[in-house]
Amino acid sequence: MSVLLELRDIVRGFGGAAPVLNGVTLSVKREEIVGLLGRNGAGKSTLLHVAMGMLHPHAGTVRVFGLAPTEHPVAVKRRIGYVAEDQVLPPSAKISDLLALHRKLFPSWDAALERQLMDRFGLRDQGRRMYSLSKGEARQVALICAVCHRPELLILDEPAGGLDPAARREFLETSIQLLNREGTSIIFSSHHMGDVERLGGRVALLDGGTIKLDTQLDVLREEYCVAVVQRAPGLDQAALARLPQCLRVRTVGNALHAVFHGQPKLMQWQLRDALGVVDAPCQRVPLEELFVELVGAEHLGKAS
Repeated sequence: MSVLLELRDIVRGFGGAAPVLNGVTLSVKREEIVGLLGRNGAGKSTLLHVAMGMLHPHAGTVRVFGLAPTEHPVAVKRRIGYVAEDQVLPPSAKISDLLALHRKLFPSWDAALERQLMDRFGLRDQGRRMYSLSKGEARQVALICAVCHRPELLILDEPAGGLDPAARREFLETSIQLLNREGTSIIFSSHHMGDVERLGGRVALLDGGTIKLDTQLDVLREEYCVAVVQRAPGLDQAALARLPQCLRVRTVGNALHAVFHGQPKLMQWQLRDALGVVDAPCQRVPLEELFVELVGAEHLGKAS
């Protein structure tokens, strides 16, 4: 399975602040779906802008279809589709004008797919201007412009942000299921674990400027767990963090919450053997809760 997108040791900052990305390595293979997760401000958009060639990395290498996107922008962008939450199409442009422009830009434009999506979204009046559309309709037009040339790689940057739940599901299922059936590789960013759960594939978690986790969704469900350990003399965050399978520890009230890469029973045995902990619940949790445990803030002191 060949690699379409490869980001290696990417560093990117803004001004004199600490780098937003600090040694990020990530790849997307042919026909693969990758969900890029992270809190707001974690650097997801920055990473995707680097992948698109919209930003230069301060260090590291980027290859898309084996090419550097900043050196071969046209050759790369002809094979990519892109939709972002903050993407702005010309407000005064008619839907028909935008579609006509994209037909000229992309020789591989699929008119049958365009008609299929227009019908599915109910966008029959192509004379409407962008400023008259709802947020959901504008995002649908952006998706049509991004996918009807049947890109080899689709990059979605929080594409359903701000949409109501029904529109969000319709948008994501259309964009990802439709194109993945055609063999398109997809990387999409979100801070909603629910988006990732519905769409499947691989999950990469960006936090603190690096990739903290990169694994298949099924593995994440089955092989990760959370232990809740009561604080005691000699039993603190550092003691838990030293355990080899521990990914993160945080304090919540009087307890320590520790995320482990391992089966719950095995982790309970390790806690008992290594630290003498015999009464710590250790269990698999819903993915949304696991995400919070991995990137959530500390809550110090007694829980109220």
